Amino acid sequence: MSDLSGANIIQQIKAGGVEFVISVPDITTAAGLLTPLETMASPRLVRVCKEDEGIGICAGLAHAGKRALLLIQQTGMLDSINAIRGVAVEYSLPICMMVGLLEKEPDVRPRESKRYGVRIVEPILDAMGIDYHEIEDEADVAKIKPAIDAAYAQSKPVVLLIGRRPTAS
Repeated sequence: MSDLSGANIIQQIKAGGVEFVISVPDITTAAGLLTPLETMASPRLVRVCKEDEGIGICAGLAHAGKRALLLIQQTGMLDSINAIRGVAVEYSLPICMMVGLLEKEPDVRPRESKRYGVRIVEPILDAMGIDYHEIEDEADVAKIKPAIDAAYAQSKPVVLLIGRRPTAS
């Protein structure tokens, strides 16, 4: 499997019309995504203190006709399940989440991970009826724009699971 290029991921985020990236510091995507986004004028990076705060901001932006992406780790996603349920699922809002799978082993499917916190992510998303896509290698990056477009076209949440640390290039 090939590495993940942070530059290519950002290109797909931009191609999906995302104007704002809302983020809590995320060790999984820091070097490849957060650091480059800090230097860009677009999409605009907005730092938040808590992931559930990011859910609310993404919801407000969706109501204002703006596309946003919440960039977090699965630990924060798990901590924000009630906000995701109440805002994204029950109100059918296009909350797009890019979730770094902290400590997931490269080339191992999330459900097969030795890490409990990684292994439970997909079953929880299944139970909530939230579409998700695994972004494990460079070929998977092409899933990002269509997933964002589908979330906004169908007004429903989507999760992009980042399975390895993106490189800065």
